[in-house]
Amino acid sequence: MARRLPQTSLLETFEAAARRSSFTLAAGDLNMTQGAVSRQIRALEEHLGVELFIRRRQRVVLSPAGAAYLEEIGKALSIIRMASTALQVNPDGGVLNLGILPTFGTRWLAPRLPEFLQRNPGITVNLTTKLRPFDFAGELLDAAIHFGADDWPDTERLHLIDETVIPACSPDFLAGLNIGSVEDIADAPLLHLATRPQAWKAWFAVNGLEVDVPPGTTFDQFATMAQAAAHGLGLALLPEFLIEEELKSGTLSAVWDQANQSIGSYSLIWPIARRNHPPLRHFQQWISGIVNEKEQDSGHS
Repeated sequence: MARRLPQTSLLETFEAAARRSSFTLAAGDLNMTQGAVSRQIRALEEHLGVELFIRRRQRVVLSPAGAAYLEEIGKALSIIRMASTALQVNPDGGVLNLGILPTFGTRWLAPRLPEFLQRNPGITVNLTTKLRPFDFAGELLDAAIHFGADDWPDTERLHLIDETVIPACSPDFLAGLNIGSVEDIADAPLLHLATRPQAWKAWFAVNGLEVDVPPGTTFDQFATMAQAAAHGLGLALLPEFLIEEELKSGTLSAVWDQANQSIGSYSLIWPIARRNHPPLRHFQQWISGIVNEKEQDSGHS
């Protein structure tokens, strides 16, 4: 196996030459001579038995095989560089690359994260925010917080919290609606979330009303929709954890007297290949403790 693995120095030279489309420019970047770059590229091609570049007079371009190889080698070298930097910065810790959903990340995770960092001073947490599902094959992530029940292959998950949702709007807007039934809510201006187009329909069904939900203003994030509801644009179906402070301060008012189970729950998901990554194990243990403590508090209340 060791004999089949190219030297890292050859791969770095290949990446630089591919990025620059020039052996001469790559030589300047690497503090080498143009001849040395050319020899290293030739050595890598002989090692692999594949032509990586097409030579055209004074310039070089990647061959189709070289372009495909660059995509994978670029990822591998990025991982090596990140791991090396992390080891230098935190020799007693490591780096956790965590994907988060914007609303859950800012309202639920962020207030709790300082405790994790205080307990694990050697660990650095890098957060990547995304609205769509994360791609562990194409993104350098150790884990991600995901909403829903998607069955991702080759992963494991830890259930965090079930989501309950409640219709809410500004107090002044609510005062002018005369809401006395679920039917009255269906007749009010409704705000929608782009990633959950069936949320209102599901909420009405749970509350005993089958209705064709009319279109309305649509948002890409809960936080933006909550702000719009607070300014009197309409009724928003919002997770309770998101608007706890707004309900307490009176910025938002609950339109209905009870919250309902949402269409899904939040989970921490990680590739099986990363299960033994030390920062991830520490994070799993810490967040499991928070979830268990919250469940115990709910059981006692």
